[in-house]
Amino acid sequence: MSKLLMISGDRAFAQGKRGAFYSTLEEFHKYWERIDIIVPKIETRDKRQETNFFNNVYVHSSPWPIIFQPWFILRKGLEIFKQNRFDLVTVQEYAPLYNGWGARMLWHKIKIPYILEIHHVTGYPKPASLKERFYFWLFRTFIKSDSSKATKIRIVNQNETPDFLVKCGIAREKIAYMPSLYIDLDIFKPMGLDKKYDLIFVGRLAENKGIDLFLKAVKEIDAEAIIVGSGSLEKKLKTISHKLKANVIFHGWAKDSREVAELMNQSKLLVMPSYSEGGPRVVLEAMACGVPVLATRVGIVPDLEKTGALEIIGWNTGDISRKAKKLLTNDVRYGQLSKLGAQTAKQFEKRSAIENYASKLKAVLD
Repeated sequence: MSKLLMISGDRAFAQGKRGAFYSTLEEFHKYWERIDIIVPKIETRDKRQETNFFNNVYVHSSPWPIIFQPWFILRKGLEIFKQNRFDLVTVQEYAPLYNGWGARMLWHKIKIPYILEIHHVTGYPKPASLKERFYFWLFRTFIKSDSSKATKIRIVNQNETPDFLVKCGIAREKIAYMPSLYIDLDIFKPMGLDKKYDLIFVGRLAENKGIDLFLKAVKEIDAEAIIVGSGSLEKKLKTISHKLKANVIFHGWAKDSREVAELMNQSKLLVMPSYSEGGPRVVLEAMACGVPVLATRVGIVPDLEKTGALEIIGWNTGDISRKAKKLLTNDVRYGQLSKLGAQTAKQFEKRSAIENYASKLKAVLD
């Protein structure tokens, strides 16, 4: 079996949180003799910088601030290579391009093939702040040179990201579609639970998620809602919710995927009003639970739109409110979306999707 080095920005996994990356590695690790993962600095009680999962997955977090991440990737990558001679590198890339910069420096030293993985282009198709606007400019300007030494560029949707990369000057034949949404259908499934909430939002409480639109829509249609997640905007969003007098529960992070599935099953509609996304995974998770979805046209949503399994919303409160209210009062349409969404989600079954991903990575070595 081959050995893999992953360069990631997922701090949550490194802190032991059982989120999407953890769920992926539960299955993915079986296809490799050893996986080493380099991540940015994390804050932990015991200040550990190395952690082991699943017996063959080793996480190495930087002791340095994020601005020095390229040099940590180079230093730690060389150290791991000397000890374990990995065969392939995957690089989760996003602005401000620290990971790609570090991977390219490492490639110049050891010439091991690497795949640049673009899950999410910050600020595209719509920036949520001045910072996102700058990050989008940075990505668009430098992604061609950033990816020059990569063997392949992995994208996780078939429309939004590849077309954008081609406009940035990257050859289409260098771009490879490898889905990153792996849904555990043993967990995410209809459970027949009582519906406690009209609307649910699941995700980080960050600028690009459009949660202010969600809150205003909740107020407009006088809905019962729950927000599952946490993040830098939590205090601000709670203040907005209080001023609006919106009937919203801030649940915080769910302890694991099973709790997320239960909360989705207790909700009538998932609303995903993001300005930019890589997946988002929660759309397919809700669909697998038989929960209809209202989502903006970002990430994989344009791909799913073709199936008719969800409804598209614009980046405005009025459109969200109107479509949510219509679905909540139309039992026939609600049932159609519920059934079609569950059928569509089966295409992303965790085990087969991860096996496909591992096979495509190993094909690079052949």
